[in-house]
Amino acid sequence: MTIRESLEKREREYLSPFAALSAESKGRDKAEPQCDIRPVYQRDRDRIIHCKAFRRLKDKTQVFLAPEGDHYRTRLTHTLEVSQNARTIAKALRLNEDLTEAIALGHDLGHTPFGHAGERALNRICPLGFEHSEQSVRTVEILEKDGAGLNLTWETRDGIRNHQTSGMPATLEGKVVRFSDKIAYIHHDMDDAVRAGILTEMDVPADIREVLGSTPGERLDKLIHDIITHSMDKNDIVMSDEVHEAMQGIRKFMFENVYTNKVAKSEESKAEELVERLYEYFCDHPEKLPSPYKEIMNSGERLERVACDYVASMSDRYAIDMFSEIYVPRKWEY
Repeated sequence: MTIRESLEKREREYLSPFAALSAESKGRDKAEPQCDIRPVYQRDRDRIIHCKAFRRLKDKTQVFLAPEGDHYRTRLTHTLEVSQNARTIAKALRLNEDLTEAIALGHDLGHTPFGHAGERALNRICPLGFEHSEQSVRTVEILEKDGAGLNLTWETRDGIRNHQTSGMPATLEGKVVRFSDKIAYIHHDMDDAVRAGILTEMDVPADIREVLGSTPGERLDKLIHDIITHSMDKNDIVMSDEVHEAMQGIRKFMFENVYTNKVAKSEESKAEELVERLYEYFCDHPEKLPSPYKEIMNSGERLERVACDYVASMSDRYAIDMFSEIYVPRKWEY
């Protein structure tokens, strides 16, 4: 018996009857030999961590555009916090922690530079539309490894595709990540907003503080405990009505006071224009696209989609540098 087979046997003996077992995965689009050490979801996680799109998350906006302070979240630190929350819940419920972690680490791989501002710009200007959850799937299926993709399992891709509020993942592990994403951004975006001087903890409505607590740590603890308590031994991931209502309340509070705050978002219109201009440039000059993107286009993909692929892949810094190279005049040097 290989190490992988012994780990799969342990899953069958220990995990919840509602967990996704590695040995029962629907598999990959392209058949490949099994690893003798790692079950399939562990391989998915490893492939995501080692891919270029994951590394670029370190320089992509979470909420605050190109923040000067060292302690503001980026898209990468957001991803790590989602993963940690999700793993805590999955372990307590005896779900498949490897699958949970793979989905969490991959859920934002397709996010644009400048966070949701970049996403709005591409969705507005591209006739094919743009949504970061679908782009994350496209990243792992097609764009990574110069067009070869990562060949992840069906379950991991399903969880990535359905991590947003409107999605409905097929596995409990995917549902855990779907909740953990909201918990993470409610937690750390509030923390960053307080750090930025936009809010204070006492600005949170009293009825919400009464249910969830008055500090980021108290809220995080309450939300995670509530999910674990109310999902134990169930074929679903749920929260109590009281805590779910409070979570929706603080989410609404954040949208009203942070995500649409004129001070915090004062530069977003510039970011959106920058993204639109880059998209238009590469639609007008497809010969300027890097070779892997040209090959995807030559295989039959529409130019508008490939231009989206390239612009969405950029980090904040790279997008600004690219815009400067294309549109900002250089001084004359004799």
